[in-house]
Amino acid sequence: MSIQLCVFDAYGTLFDVDAAARNLAAEEPRLTEIWPRLAADWRRKQLEYSWLREVMGDYVDFWQLTRDGLDWAMAAQDLDDPDLAERLMALYRELPAFPEVPEMLDALHHRGVGRAILSNGAPDMLGAAVHAAGVGHLLDEVLSIHEIGHYKPRAAVYDMIAQKMGVEPENTCFISSNGWDAAGAAKAGFRVLWVNRANAPVERLPYKPAAILTDLRAVPDHL
Repeated sequence: MSIQLCVFDAYGTLFDVDAAARNLAAEEPRLTEIWPRLAADWRRKQLEYSWLREVMGDYVDFWQLTRDGLDWAMAAQDLDDPDLAERLMALYRELPAFPEVPEMLDALHHRGVGRAILSNGAPDMLGAAVHAAGVGHLLDEVLSIHEIGHYKPRAAVYDMIAQKMGVEPENTCFISSNGWDAAGAAKAGFRVLWVNRANAPVERLPYKPAAILTDLRAVPDHL
């Protein structure tokens, strides 16, 4: 197998989705103790709403789902503060990359391997995150599901890679921190690396990753 292209999920894989709540907690006493639960609920509801919207055939973009997820997470913590919500959303637009991301992408570049993102994120929020993380020059393409109006793990989403990048699944490595996303990509025929940052169990689905990593540093060694 000759890998010509690495495709990354964005949120939770390249970008630290807990950073918005964690960073605001440093200056907002109300979040000091509750920010881990707030961040976890926010992420969980954001993803759940993407799956539910997909099943219901009621698409809205991921920025709206991000706000909907935050509203639920704040309500669960009895936080009714529109200004606080706006501050968290502003921080989410500029999430930092995980520390190993730039060096890993640069290593792939020097090996002649293409680098792209395929994300549920809306184009403007992805553009803001890529810019804030300073990794735009290390990416060949940023693909958003917004173009087709369907969310992962729908098969049509993974089909975008060959359609847009001209590289077939057998020559593509897909990397995600989400076990369900890894399963969707494996079903689509990609070589899949699951970045299991949380040391979670493997999903009970028939499609498995080729390897499980704890972070992104080892990606070049698995091609």
